[in-house]
Amino acid sequence: MHRILLLDDEQNVLYALQRSLRQVARDMELKIELFTSPEAAVQRLSEAAFDFVVADYHMPTLNGVDFLKMTKELQPDAVRLMLSASADFNTIMGAINEAEVFRYIAKPWDPEELKETIAEAGKRREQMLEDRRLADELRVQRGEMSPQEQEAKRLEESDPGITKVKWGPDGSVLLD
Repeated sequence: MHRILLLDDEQNVLYALQRSLRQVARDMELKIELFTSPEAAVQRLSEAAFDFVVADYHMPTLNGVDFLKMTKELQPDAVRLMLSASADFNTIMGAINEAEVFRYIAKPWDPEELKETIAEAGKRREQMLEDRRLADELRVQRGEMSPQEQEAKRLEESDPGITKVKWGPDGSVLLD
């Protein structure tokens, strides 16, 4: 199951995106999570792994480029996409250069184009993960990484935070 996080401060835009992605969600086994608050979305990114993150550029508390830069820090393997009604060259270049955005989606979007973009993002993510897996295998073969380190890395990528333990002041293990 793949996961996509959609962020836009306008609820009606989120619902329209969700409707546009219904078919591709079924085809790709895609679970969609909607957020109107960048802060809530960042919190969720720290709790669960996402394959794709789509964010609007213009939001009242945090612009989309800054949000996607935070996404890149929290989940570097998530494919990031920018959504905006603005066709400003500097906005687009900032998104690409600073947040390493895979695609820029113009509002209003063409539903078929959106589906193709998400499908392409899926291929991009699979290729990226395969490249990383092969590089890790090579490091293990060269003795640069132990099999245990490789497994811990794989687990952390699939479930962020799973390899970390939160300790209480009395030495007890804290559970979320």
